[in-house]
Amino acid sequence: MQQTPAHEGYNADLLAMVPQHMARVVEVGSSSGALAKQYKRLCPNSRYIGIEIDPHYAALSKRFCDEVLCADIEGIEDSTFRSLFPSDCWIFGDSLEHLRDPWALLKRIRPHLGSGSSVVACIPNAQHWSVQARLNCGMLHYEDSGLLDRTHLRWFTRLTIIELFQSAGFRIVDAASRVFNEPERDKVYEAIRLMAKSIGSDPEQAVADCMPLQYVVRAVPA
Repeated sequence: MQQTPAHEGYNADLLAMVPQHMARVVEVGSSSGALAKQYKRLCPNSRYIGIEIDPHYAALSKRFCDEVLCADIEGIEDSTFRSLFPSDCWIFGDSLEHLRDPWALLKRIRPHLGSGSSVVACIPNAQHWSVQARLNCGMLHYEDSGLLDRTHLRWFTRLTIIELFQSAGFRIVDAASRVFNEPERDKVYEAIRLMAKSIGSDPEQAVADCMPLQYVVRAVPA
């Protein structure tokens, strides 16, 4: 299946979460290399390794990464995996949701990270108001990109993102919500409040959790 289309834009919120001047950074799903380009501008002495499953995107990544591994990160053999360490930061920019078992991959990474290392990720919010609205009327159509990207294999909410990292031996130490100007969102707030109330959940928390399109987090070994 064709991967999410590559582009030259980068996620500034994700970049801001990545610690600077790390000796070795690994990005899973380096795509066009846009994030690598920006990070290397800030930290030219850091070694930046991209891992990309799509050969065409891997070629694009080579423009800005110091090294690119064209591979399925979930299928690489132990010797190749170990060669990615020591590393100071692993980046998953909208890529964890594309994995078959992101829980297992994070658990595989965890024993190799020392103190001072971290994992930074941007993850789409499956609780977004637009997904709830589409589900309500049965309009769950897959798309080429976005929340309903047809290559997404896993879905996460604020609560299950926390559970994902905790279950793999990490602790989230920094997080940010990516909330954009979406005027249509206001029309569904009351419905979301009522639905949450009907099942005994906090209506205002349900509204707050429906707003972010994505979450950006930084986690460290627990």
